[in-house]
Amino acid sequence: MPSSTELARGRQRCYLVYAVAPDGVTAREANERLNEYVEDRRRGFVIFHDHFTGKPHGGIAVFDVRDQQAFDLLDDAGPLAGWDLSIHAFTFSMAATGFAAQMALTAEAYGGRTLDERRAEEGHDERFWWLRRG
Repeated sequence: MPSSTELARGRQRCYLVYAVAPDGVTAREANERLNEYVEDRRRGFVIFHDHFTGKPHGGIAVFDVRDQQAFDLLDDAGPLAGWDLSIHAFTFSMAATGFAAQMALTAEAYGGRTLDERRAEEGHDERFWWLRRG
């Protein structure tokens, strides 16, 4: 992780938080606790999160971190006390917009399609909640 000096020099970066709940935590409780963790805007600008299906319960979140307080709070488990947390800095995603650009580049360069092309191929599925948000 960068030092406070690096952050002060504008070395912002996106961080992945990988969180696994301890045995005995239900899926619902795990989802609620992860949501509580990502809702704390002091940890930075959250740009992605999702929950695991099945076991282990838990999930991931990606934060755009731009100041020392946000950086320090990534390590503060808060509602995830007792969980196995792993925090990783990204190489290319140095800001939220860089994360989006990296996702688009990966889809096209390695997946062989743009995200718009993939969306056109998906068709209709009742589980696709994002299609109902339009």
